Amino acid sequence: MPKGPKTLAVAEIKERLTDSTGVIMADYRGLSVKEMQELRIKVNASGAQVKVFKNTLTEIAMREIAFPDMSDLLSGPTVLVFVDADPAAPAKALSEFAKAHAALEIKGGFVQNALMDASGIMAIAMLPSREELIAKLMGAMVSPVRGFMAMANAPAGAFARVIKAVADQKAAA
Repeated sequence: MPKGPKTLAVAEIKERLTDSTGVIMADYRGLSVKEMQELRIKVNASGAQVKVFKNTLTEIAMREIAFPDMSDLLSGPTVLVFVDADPAAPAKALSEFAKAHAALEIKGGFVQNALMDASGIMAIAMLPSREELIAKLMGAMVSPVRGFMAMANAPAGAFARVIKAVADQKAAA
């Protein structure tokens, strides 16, 4: 059992794990401090938090809250991305950063009660965000109404065009 400041770190990890909808893990070996700062900014903007904890403390915290065993993902320097709501946005931010910086390697994680490997996280990254899905749904809901209104207005519009054509003819004659 850890003592002193390590106990506080374990408590913080447990709190973050229980408060978040998931955690994504990545190997950050080879990233400079400036690149890590850039990663933090991008991921924080997507609604998640980036933290680095000791792997052993993370394992202890996961064991104490009966989290699935992810010890294979906790080898080497590991950055933890705690997802607060929509997992697609942080996964997208991580995958875009990984494309630009080859040193970052996504290992996997635990998202919405499912243990995932790197390919699962990349699949989540390819999904549209919650806002995009809502916009598509609203567009699909409005489309039939828009079509009905166009059909309802068509006879009145045709009648108005005929009247205008007759008026133009009488003005020309």
